[in-house]
Amino acid sequence: MTLMDRPILYIAITNHGFGHTTRTAAVAATIQKLCPEVLLIMVTTAPRWLLESYIEGDFIHRPRAMDLGVVQADSLTMDKAATLEKLLEIKKNQNSIIASEVNFMRQNRVNFILADVPFLACEIAKAAEVPCWMMSNFGFDFIYRDWGSDFTDIADWISDCYSKCDRLFRLPFHESMQAFKNITDVALTGGSPRYVLQEIRSKWGITAPKEKTILLTFGGLGLQQIPYENLKQFSDWQFITFDKFTPDLPNLVQITDHKYRPVDFMPICGRVISKPGYSTFAEATRLDVPIVSVTRDDFAEAAFLLEGIKNYNQHQILQPSELFQGTWNFLNQPPNSPKQSQSIAKDGNESVAYAVLSYLQSL
Repeated sequence: MTLMDRPILYIAITNHGFGHTTRTAAVAATIQKLCPEVLLIMVTTAPRWLLESYIEGDFIHRPRAMDLGVVQADSLTMDKAATLEKLLEIKKNQNSIIASEVNFMRQNRVNFILADVPFLACEIAKAAEVPCWMMSNFGFDFIYRDWGSDFTDIADWISDCYSKCDRLFRLPFHESMQAFKNITDVALTGGSPRYVLQEIRSKWGITAPKEKTILLTFGGLGLQQIPYENLKQFSDWQFITFDKFTPDLPNLVQITDHKYRPVDFMPICGRVISKPGYSTFAEATRLDVPIVSVTRDDFAEAAFLLEGIKNYNQHQILQPSELFQGTWNFLNQPPNSPKQSQSIAKDGNESVAYAVLSYLQSL
């Protein structure tokens, strides 16, 4: 197959956090494994190392932002005023953003977009006269609309963009996503562990039994207010973190090598302590690892994520004060059982990948 014959897949990822990048990269990796000749163009401002930790083969990284997400100081602290200001700037500049990407797509013979879930991707596809499929469990119109009347006009604009999407793969733990007209529900997506468990234990010096090994993961922005001093009360436990800024404690293992991901450590852990986030929740649930999460009242997606975890995974749901000011006695309590007796389907990567490949091969 010559380069001219290769199917080309332009994958646009929201500028919000790392979770959208990892869940989309997991689907992209599945597409690449099923059809290695597909050329992946990953359009995201997320760092290349993050994409490479999920996608083992070649891809083109195009660092472009076509949306914003939320301006955040860390993984829980949001700046709504700055977010609105940046959104208005994107709206003002949308024509130049769209024109630039349409030009790139025409130069590179791109005739299909898969997106998670930057709203301008729909407008870019329309201007380029190609289909745009999306995958997500929420739209940003839903997030912003929850923030009050200052965001109504922006939310309406984003809903209008989303209405031009040709097909949505709606992930589990979702809001209704009413702006989308053609919805296909799919199962959990996410990455799978890459390493032999003994290799992980040996390389990082993890000797505690599984039930006393805890993964702390709060997304790419980290979290400054974790009370690491509490870990001293659990001297025979081990805690694993990807946070760059941590105290030097004998039972805290800091993962510094970018080729390792949280999902690679989940099978040796008895629990994952996290904020509400689809990618962490989905990967833990796919592996049947219990989740400990704080509530998050200022981000509308969180209620659906927490309800999903209550239904389909062992769980402990904490108030922020229990995590940030408490003694962490919750670790001495067993997790709650899932409400649903039937487990959730876990083959979302494959469902999306087969649908995309079927479309690309029909062109």
